[in-house]
Amino acid sequence: MADEKKKKEKQPSVAGDVGALLTGLKTTLSEAFRPPVTTMYPEDKTPRSERYRGRHYLRRYDNGLERCIGCELCAAACPVGCILVIAAENTDENRVSPGERYAKTYEINMLRCIFCGYCEDACPVQAIVLGPEYELSDTSREKFIYTKEKLLEPLPPDVQARLAGKETK
Repeated sequence: MADEKKKKEKQPSVAGDVGALLTGLKTTLSEAFRPPVTTMYPEDKTPRSERYRGRHYLRRYDNGLERCIGCELCAAACPVGCILVIAAENTDENRVSPGERYAKTYEINMLRCIFCGYCEDACPVQAIVLGPEYELSDTSREKFIYTKEKLLEPLPPDVQARLAGKETK
């Protein structure tokens, strides 16, 4: 008697199967008749969240000096070791940053980077920031090693005009 009850409980009912089938069909049909949502990618880009972490940038002060003081804290904080910083001493003739040192060499291997933002958090002068740019494709592996020249923001227009005036004199 107990065996017969267990057999009845384990046997699937036809009504339950049909109900599950109808639930699945309802979901499929409701999605089939919705209008498609297509983003025309190169022209229309989907919005990124405010805290999105994309391409790295090395920032400058308003007077044109680099913010990076070559402390190498970003390289120490990086969990994958993709940042290389080689510091050099500032001189009065060649002032690159406001501190005693500056980053002579600053490289990021973007193929190894996991975009965690630890470098941004570790920087005491907010020199390295992760921007909203996410289109980082290229044709060779060597182009994914971003050098200081590629990472630096351009000079402010007034500083650029002042430097151009000095060069023509």
